[in-house]
Amino acid sequence: MAKTKSVFVCQSCGCESSKWIGKCYGCNEWNTFVEEAKITGIAKSSRSIGSSPSERAKPMPISQVSVDALPRLKTGNEELDRVLGGGLVPGAMVLIGGEPGIGKSTLVLQTALNLPNVKVLYVSGEESPQQIKLRADRVARQTADNCHVVSEVLVEHILTHIENIKPDVLVIDSVQTLETERIESAPGSVAQIRECTAAILRVCKEKNLPTFLIGHITKEGSIAGPKVLEHMVDVVLQFEGDRHHMYRILRSIKNRFGSTNEIGIFEMLSAGLREVSNPSELLLANQHGQMSGVSISAAMEGMRPFLIEVQGLASTAAYGNPQRSVTGFDLRRLNMLLAVLEKRAGFKLAAKDVFLNIAGGLKVSDPAVDLAVMAAIISSNLDLPVASQVCMTGEVGLSGEIRPVTRIEQRVGEAAKLGFKTIIVPSFVKGVDFKKFDIEVVKASKIEEAFKVLFA
Repeated sequence: MAKTKSVFVCQSCGCESSKWIGKCYGCNEWNTFVEEAKITGIAKSSRSIGSSPSERAKPMPISQVSVDALPRLKTGNEELDRVLGGGLVPGAMVLIGGEPGIGKSTLVLQTALNLPNVKVLYVSGEESPQQIKLRADRVARQTADNCHVVSEVLVEHILTHIENIKPDVLVIDSVQTLETERIESAPGSVAQIRECTAAILRVCKEKNLPTFLIGHITKEGSIAGPKVLEHMVDVVLQFEGDRHHMYRILRSIKNRFGSTNEIGIFEMLSAGLREVSNPSELLLANQHGQMSGVSISAAMEGMRPFLIEVQGLASTAAYGNPQRSVTGFDLRRLNMLLAVLEKRAGFKLAAKDVFLNIAGGLKVSDPAVDLAVMAAIISSNLDLPVASQVCMTGEVGLSGEIRPVTRIEQRVGEAAKLGFKTIIVPSFVKGVDFKKFDIEVVKASKIEEAFKVLFA
C-alpha cells in the first residue's frame, strides 16, 4: 500500500535528507533543501511497461538487431541536422538548454513549422496558443496545419493528447513547468522534473516518438533540475550566445546517435533564426583595412573550421594597476600569454592596459588562437598593422614555442577558400601536403619567427 512521508530534497543535485540542513552534502550548495512529499510502497508492477517479461522485448543477439526500420527524420534545418548527427532518430529525446531569450523556443518552433508532412504536437507550459501563433506568424512564411499547439502543464493530460492526436514529433516547452498528480511538490522541483520526464520518456520509447524538451538553466549555466535529467535523455544541446550580438551557437553536449564535436551557427534576425552555412565570411565582413591591433586566426569549433577576427588594444595604464579585460576569451590564458611575451620576447606590457575582444560575440576555447592573440596585442603595442591577407594558427607554450594544433589541413583549406595569401602554421607538422592549397604556408617554431613575418 502506498504511503506518503515528508523528505527534504536539494533543488540543485537531488540529494535527500530526513531533516532540513543548510549546506547540501552532495553539491555543497547552501539553502537548497525544500520539503517535498515522497510516495513509498508503490507496487513495482505499476511502474513497469508490461505485466510480464513475455509481453515486453525479449533478449536477442546484437547481430540480429535490425536498424533499417529506424530512418532519421530530416528537420529541414541543416545546422540542427548537423548537430543531431544527420536528423532526428525515432524515439529520441532531445534536451535543449540555454539562457532566457537566447532563442530556444524560436528554434524549436521554426523546426516544427518546417517539418514536411509531419504531424507535430507543441505543448507549451509558459505561453498561450495565441502567443505561439503570433511568434509563428513572425518566424514562418506560412503557418502549417500539421503543427498542433496546446497550453498544458499536467503530464496526465499531455499523455491523453498524445493518444488522441498521435503526433510524429512532440515538443515540450518547458520541462520545468510540468507537474504530475502523483507528486505533491511544486512544479520545477527535483521530484516533479524527474517523474514527469520519466513518464514522457516511457511513452516516447514505446511509440518511437522523437521529442524536443526545452530546459531552463541555472546561473552557473547548467540545466536546471536533477543531474539525472541529462542521463535520461538521448541528446543534450546547449544554445549559446550573447543576446546583444547576432550569432548563436548550438553545441552538442551529449549525443547517443552522433558526434559531440559538431556545432550549428545561427544568426538572430527580426524574422527568427537564420542558418549560417559559412560563418567565416560573416565574421570577416567588417574587417577594416590596415588597422593595428587586428589579426585573423584559423580556429576550429568541433569539426568545423572558420576564421575569426581577434582585436587587441594595449595602452598606457592611466591608474596604478593595469587592467586586463577580455570578451570571448579566457582571462587566465591571456595573462599567461602576456607573461610569455614579456619573458621570452622582451615586450614590456606589465605597466599597460590590455583589452582583448573576439569579434562577433563568439566565445573561443581553441588554443590555436594563441598566436593571433599575441599578434593583435603586439600590433597594437607597436602600432603596426598586420597584413590583411595574412592569417595564423598555433598554440603557444610557456617557453615561447609554437605548438602543433589539430586538423591543420582543414584550417589551411578554409583560409585558402576565403582568398588569404599567407598563413602561419607551427613548424612541427607532418604528413600534410600544403602544395595542393593556393596559399603560401609559412612554418614557425618560435613566436619570434612569426613576428618577423608579420612585422618585417
